[in-house]
Amino acid sequence: MNFIEELKWRGMIHDMMPGVEEVLATQMGVGYVGIDPTADSLHIGHLVGVMMLKHFQRCGHKPLALVGGATGMIGDPSGKSQERNLLSEDTLRHNQEAIKQQLARFLDFDSDAPNAAELVNNYDWMKDISFLDFIRDVGKHITVNYMMAKDSVKKRLNSETADGMSFTEFTYQLVQGYDFLYLYQHKNCCLQMGGSDQWGNITTGTELIRRKASGEAFALTCPLITKADGGKFGKTESGNVWLDRRYTSPYKFYQFWLNVSDADAEKYVKIFTFLSQEEIAGLTRQQAEAPHLRPLQKALAREITIMVHSEADYIAAVEASNILFGNSTSEQLKKLDEETFLAVFDGVPQFDVPAMLLSEGVKAIDLLVEKCQIFPSKGEMRKLITGGGVSVNKEKLAEPDRIVTSEDLLSNRYLLIQKGKKNYYLIVVK
Repeated sequence: MNFIEELKWRGMIHDMMPGVEEVLATQMGVGYVGIDPTADSLHIGHLVGVMMLKHFQRCGHKPLALVGGATGMIGDPSGKSQERNLLSEDTLRHNQEAIKQQLARFLDFDSDAPNAAELVNNYDWMKDISFLDFIRDVGKHITVNYMMAKDSVKKRLNSETADGMSFTEFTYQLVQGYDFLYLYQHKNCCLQMGGSDQWGNITTGTELIRRKASGEAFALTCPLITKADGGKFGKTESGNVWLDRRYTSPYKFYQFWLNVSDADAEKYVKIFTFLSQEEIAGLTRQQAEAPHLRPLQKALAREITIMVHSEADYIAAVEASNILFGNSTSEQLKKLDEETFLAVFDGVPQFDVPAMLLSEGVKAIDLLVEKCQIFPSKGEMRKLITGGGVSVNKEKLAEPDRIVTSEDLLSNRYLLIQKGKKNYYLIVVK
């Protein structure tokens, strides 16, 4: 496959320096993407860069994933209105290991293929460089005029809301430029990729390579991902959508992609999956003919959930979705693990009851009216039961005086009450 052609039809190229395609056509290229280890998990905002590395490897080239242990200690000013908090070396090392495990789901690090991926950390080559060495050997090659002309610098200096820019942040592009020079000299790396907001930092690296090593290197950026409605991509009410299940459960991860708009789904399915052009064209036709069936969203959610988590997690997420939105059974509900169960019913009204109440047994009508106030009156509850409108753990409640005991609990802790078609309540035993 041709790497540039592949990225072009997927809408993943914002800008690139002339000559990239010609160089990659004649040799196995080495290219890198930098990731700041500010957390011990990637979020979906990182995925575009990761997908670029994956496509790079699939096309026969060698990807380097640079975890910025040194640059993470500084904080990149690009697109930021204020300076980051600085992290300790121990925290950065922990984050680096966690990120490598996530990257291994996408990139082949372990084979003996010549284009096996490598993880590098710029702290390893920056930690022993003295300040005097750096400003003498690197700083003298790039003028302040050149650095001041960068958009990331100009925006911060001209912003009314920002607190200016520290010298630490101002030097960020020099440090990132030195990374590119180091990888060019030690790993034969000729290409740096990143988001369009990184263009200034990346081209500083190509300029440093030209001036200090008399070499030629290239920059390629992808568009910053946006939502059709103007909202910020990858953000939900509860914050970032993470790849680590500790922060975003596989169910919530799946739901995020399943619920994107039609316009976004058509764009995202090209960027975040490895489906072919023909497969995506077929899905787009199906979407046009029957948009209510959401084939694009379903394919997107399936592909990316399996890639980031597993097929078992994807199947569990689909079954969990059916429980909330479909005609599922109590057996399906009981199969859910506690993590997925709580993710599915996150945000529904909760009522706490003492364990003693259910160990002794309590009438359903007393539990749901007096103890939990799910119904305003016993008369209303009886009326809804008669119409088949009340369920306990997805089983229709036939009698208001049915005894509910601890034997009914899900995961030994929960009762799921359904009132009508769409109203759910969670009773939690304390």
